[in-house]
Amino acid sequence: MKYLIRLDDACETMDLNKWLRMEALLFKYNVKPLIAVIPNNEDDMQKIDAYNEDFWSWLKVLDKKGWEIGLHGNDHVYKTNEGGINPIHKRSEFAGLSLEEQKDKIKKGFNKLIAMGFNPRIFVAPSHTFDWNTIEALKSESTINIISDTMAAKPYKMNDFIFIPQQVGSVRAIKFPGVYTFCYHPNTMNDAAFNHLESFLKQHKNEFTSFSDLDLSNLKSKSILDKLFSSLYFLFRKVFR
Repeated sequence: MKYLIRLDDACETMDLNKWLRMEALLFKYNVKPLIAVIPNNEDDMQKIDAYNEDFWSWLKVLDKKGWEIGLHGNDHVYKTNEGGINPIHKRSEFAGLSLEEQKDKIKKGFNKLIAMGFNPRIFVAPSHTFDWNTIEALKSESTINIISDTMAAKPYKMNDFIFIPQQVGSVRAIKFPGVYTFCYHPNTMNDAAFNHLESFLKQHKNEFTSFSDLDLSNLKSKSILDKLFSSLYFLFRKVFR
C-alpha cells in the first residue's frame, strides 16, 4: 500500500497562508507531494491574494527539497462542458477543444515553467478533464509523459504515457493494495480539513511515498480489474450525480 499527495492550484495569487500551513504540515511528516502549478492563471476563483512576486522563488525551494512540480494546464479557465476520457466533471480547460488549440495551451504553460527554471514531467488537468487531443498536444509541445489522473488501483502505461491514478479527495485508510493519490486544494481548505490530514499523517506517515520514488519501470497496460473499477466508478457517478 502506497499513498501520494497532490496539491492543486498553486499560482501567484493563491492563498499563501494556507499553502504555507500545508508546507509546514508536510515538512513535519516528511511527505513530498506533487504541486500542480497554474503557469498563467486567469481564473478569478484562484485570484485570492494579491500577486506574489516571490511565488516562483518559493516554488524553487520546494523543488530543490524534492517536491514534484507539475503542469496544471495553462490558465485554468474552463472552455467547454466536456468530461473527456476522465469525466470526473463536465467542465474542462482542454477536453473538446481542437488539437491546435490544445497544443497552444500546452506550449504556453510548459514554456512558462521552463522559463521559470522547472522541468515538469507530470501533467495535471484542471478538474481532471482531458481528452486524446490533450495527450497528442503534450507529445508535440512538451517532454511530459506522465499524467496524474484516471481511475485505477495502480499506475499503468497507455499510448506511451504513464498514468498515475488519482482516486480520492482526502485522506482515508484504503485496504485494497495499490497506489492511491489524495488530491487537496489548499486554497479552499478549512481548519477541519487540515486537522483531519494531520491526524491521518500521524498514524500513516510511513505509508506515504513521493512521485519521484515510485517505480514506474516495466509498467503494463491497465488491468482488467482496473478497467472494471473505472467503469463502475463512472457508472456510479452518472447514476447518483
